[in-house]
Amino acid sequence: MANLISDYLGVHAQAMPLREQRMKLIASNLSNADTPGYKARDLDFDAALRQAQGVAGSGALTATAEQHYAIASPDGLNPFQVLRAGVQPSLDGNTVDPDTERAAYGRAALEYRASLSFVESKVKTMLTAITGQ
Repeated sequence: MANLISDYLGVHAQAMPLREQRMKLIASNLSNADTPGYKARDLDFDAALRQAQGVAGSGALTATAEQHYAIASPDGLNPFQVLRAGVQPSLDGNTVDPDTERAAYGRAALEYRASLSFVESKVKTMLTAITGQ
């Protein structure tokens, strides 16, 4: 049954949690704008979505047995988090540009709302079909 619902909702069912995670990363960047040495992070959304859909070629290693260790990148990030290069060099090593982060957050919020609207319309259509009204 879960497969039927996720097929009906399309890519947006997998995209919404990823969009939420990206918004959390950007918010974290904004909150650490004055932290010395903090590196701005972002989510490689395309690679994460391909992996969530089960599309081959994401480049990420997968554990095929429960004895396998979880693979983490050397910088402690999950495989789809990337460090965003700073626009302007900072003396304290911080790579967060607040203006860039606010613009990225606005766009991410808009994309999240678009996915949410699509899912809402699909659910309304399903409820109309069930109730017949």
